[in-house]
Amino acid sequence: MMVAALTLARLIALFSTPLELYPDEAQYWLWSRELAFGYFSKPPMIAWLIWATTHVGGDAEAWVRLSAPLLHGATALVVHRIARKLYGGWTGLVAAAIYSLMPGVVLSSGLMATDAPLLFFLSLTIWAYVALAEETAPRRYFVAAGMGVALGLAFLSKYAAVYALGSIVIHFAISKEARKRWCPAAAVLFVTAFVLTLAPNFAWNASHHFATVKHTASNANWGSHQLFNFRELIEFVASQFGVFGPVPFAVLLGGAVWLGVKKRLQSPDLLLLCFCAPPLIIVAGEAFVSRANANWAGAAFVSGSVLSAGWLLRWNARRWLIAGLAFEALFAVFFMVCMVNPKAADAVGLSNGFKRVRGWDQTVQAIIERSREEQALRGPLSAVAMDDRFVYNAAAYYGRDYFGQPGAPPLRMWVHEAQPQNQAETEAPLDADYGRRALIVSLEGGYRPEIEQDFKATSGMQISRVRLDKKRSRRIDLFIAEGFAPLPRDPVTGLPPEPKKPR
Repeated sequence: MMVAALTLARLIALFSTPLELYPDEAQYWLWSRELAFGYFSKPPMIAWLIWATTHVGGDAEAWVRLSAPLLHGATALVVHRIARKLYGGWTGLVAAAIYSLMPGVVLSSGLMATDAPLLFFLSLTIWAYVALAEETAPRRYFVAAGMGVALGLAFLSKYAAVYALGSIVIHFAISKEARKRWCPAAAVLFVTAFVLTLAPNFAWNASHHFATVKHTASNANWGSHQLFNFRELIEFVASQFGVFGPVPFAVLLGGAVWLGVKKRLQSPDLLLLCFCAPPLIIVAGEAFVSRANANWAGAAFVSGSVLSAGWLLRWNARRWLIAGLAFEALFAVFFMVCMVNPKAADAVGLSNGFKRVRGWDQTVQAIIERSREEQALRGPLSAVAMDDRFVYNAAAYYGRDYFGQPGAPPLRMWVHEAQPQNQAETEAPLDADYGRRALIVSLEGGYRPEIEQDFKATSGMQISRVRLDKKRSRRIDLFIAEGFAPLPRDPVTGLPPEPKKPR
């Protein structure tokens, strides 16, 4: 009932919010128009889910995001089953509440990202792994195969699922009980089911020069000149108190250290730590040597919620439990209020957190109006070209009733560096044919000098601003560029030459 009520409240907020799609969500929607087994920066699951929901209800924002709250609700139910199986009693209810009210899950339930499907399929993987210990043949074989499929689907959601594969190996290496749950037939079925599920995406990557794998690796940013950053490490650890919730993460850290030192870890504790610790430790290391976003350790949410619930109840820490859940519930309510009425966020000074889900429709309409005006007064445009993938994705979504229609110019991307850096630059690069007479859209005018160098002539400068809140606005520079002839990019940096400063 708790999960159902919370999911219903989230759905009501989702269908009531005036907040627009985040540009990455618009990109995922764009992917869903042409289904594939992989995309430039992500595995295919998110596009498949959007394809399914939008084919049911249409392309409105709520239908693009619909699977996120549904999947998190389903994950909470699986978390409940895992916790009951491992700890019994009330632990299942507490674990489901901790998971459902985690600030990271609350935020993820309001937008469409890869975390929701990842966590759902990871929860199924852990559930199957827990069940494997008590099953006998032939049911054990079905559970092992199902676990392989679940883990494969988690990989098709986000490559962070690799932590779970490592967790199974670590648990096998350090636990006699873990080794007992496997037999040769179960291991073969698990590996076979996992490989077969993942194979189409591997084949897609192989045929596209491993684009998704390379993009994921590039996010690690190990080529940074500022390696070994203590500040990034501290900020990442502090951020986990925010995404997990202060009490659950404090219990997780404190319990792992105290019980580990005292050697009082019970068998379920060790199993869950094997699933929870690797993403937290590895991403903390990534933060130290380079950088890391708070949600990069999200693969620990499922096991972490069960483990913190088990320890809170074992220690009879009712006051801490109630305080932790109350804090998270207040945050969940506040976030849903902000979704329905964004002015509530403005009133408490949190407008900055919502700036990327505002004003895109108006921004795109300004682009469309200039495009129509140019075509009516001065003749056809060969393209409308952007210098920022956010604007390109927003234009593809909010301009879907205009761009691509007969007589409308196609959307293209001006490529800043020698090689494409995102899917828009890969799939729709501006070239000489599309650059005969193009309307250029430059976000904040940041790359305008470099763009002007790549054309023989430019004219008709217009600066358009869209108000996002009382303090912030979004600026786009609109101008006509003719005769696309890009300058050579630097062979080392891949960047265009520095624009010449006017004398």
